[in-house]
Amino acid sequence: MVDLAKRYDVLVIGGGNAVLCAAITARRRGCSVLVLEAAPKFYRGGNTRHTRNIRVAHDGPSGLMTGAYPEEEFWADLQRVTGGETDEHLARRMIRLSKELQSWLGAQGVHFQAPLQGSIGLDRTNAFFLGGGRAMLNALYRTALGLGVEALYDAEVVNLVVDGNRFVSAIVETATGRFAVEATSLVAAAGGFEANLEWLKQYWGDKADNFIIRGTPYNRGRVLRILLDNGIEPVGDPTQCHAVALDVRAPRFDGGIITRLDSIVYGIVVNRDSQRFYDEDEDMWPKRYAIWGRLIAAEPGQIAFSIHDARMEGRFIPPPFPAIKADTIPELAVKLGLDGAALAATVAAFNEAVRPGTFDTTKLDDCRTEGLELPKTHWATPLDRPPFSAYPLRPGITFTYLGTRVDDRGRILMAGGAPSANMFAAGEIMAGNILGKGYLAGIGMTIGGVSGRVAGEGAAAHAFN
Repeated sequence: MVDLAKRYDVLVIGGGNAVLCAAITARRRGCSVLVLEAAPKFYRGGNTRHTRNIRVAHDGPSGLMTGAYPEEEFWADLQRVTGGETDEHLARRMIRLSKELQSWLGAQGVHFQAPLQGSIGLDRTNAFFLGGGRAMLNALYRTALGLGVEALYDAEVVNLVVDGNRFVSAIVETATGRFAVEATSLVAAAGGFEANLEWLKQYWGDKADNFIIRGTPYNRGRVLRILLDNGIEPVGDPTQCHAVALDVRAPRFDGGIITRLDSIVYGIVVNRDSQRFYDEDEDMWPKRYAIWGRLIAAEPGQIAFSIHDARMEGRFIPPPFPAIKADTIPELAVKLGLDGAALAATVAAFNEAVRPGTFDTTKLDDCRTEGLELPKTHWATPLDRPPFSAYPLRPGITFTYLGTRVDDRGRILMAGGAPSANMFAAGEIMAGNILGKGYLAGIGMTIGGVSGRVAGEGAAAHAFN
């Protein structure tokens, strides 16, 4: 039974990957550690429940990963997707420390499997969890609790008592009442505000009504809001987020990774006016799949349609919802609620512009279009083999990038840049330090794992000193 009247060395708020990495690290340093998770036990773990891999640098074949993924290549990939909007010092440190993550997680009971195949192409850069994110999460909880970390579920932090730059206590609501929990050090790892639709609407307006929240419904940003109100230094653009294309038929919350559509690379994407609006294949899929949520959010009605023909069936991971199919493009348009003549004209112009090449999704191939105002630069093949298939798409928000600025010891920085005395942050709540915009497949788990270990070390060191 958790004793909320006890003073802990380290209090960790949240329940996912970053929390557990911090809690295990602090506990192994001899600290008493309490984890407060707002979700019920079954839904513990935030967005970690929906992940399946983690991006790690390595100098040669590592475990089940092939080849090498050097630090400089990781850094170049991150620069490309963020457009340089990243803290280079923190990003390079994260990349360097990512080399230890797979072995460290393995030592905590996490098992890995051969990479999934298909359009994602991550066998060289990412380590895949055996059983996915929930299995990984359960392994970390088993280790943490076995070490003596205490965890309380259905425990929402509704306020923090902060004296200047020093954390004093957390006010937590449970089924049995409201309590003040004291600790020597605080690690805030409670995620972003993606499930708070009213907060999203402050930046996106009514467009947010059409967003699907891919991850946990419990990341409402309450701890982040409290920290901002207590004078911490914010980081990140509040409109930036990890946003992918999800099937319209996905649940509003918590649909997870399987609702993401990986079919985009194999055809064209049109808006509700039957017009293409972006090059579907400007770069390899793991480096650009997360741009599609924001792209669709900017289109009329925040809806789009991924369309391919029969030759592309079976090339991507099948989604949970069946494709909408028809034997002709005009018939498909009717089923999608689009103008048949307009869609037929778009497809005909695209087909005429396709130039043949050697189709190969493992590299930037030479199958492209010529003469279109909006080209498709790779993997272009005519849409001329029935039946034709389509998936309706909405923006799917995974996590937001507005967060707390930190230093390389994981300390939360106060307004003006001075470090807080005993407050640390890890995971999505500080991911904006690394991700000014854009996303790389698996990097959210990398940020969480590295920052969790760093924050756990810092919190433990402060508790002992």
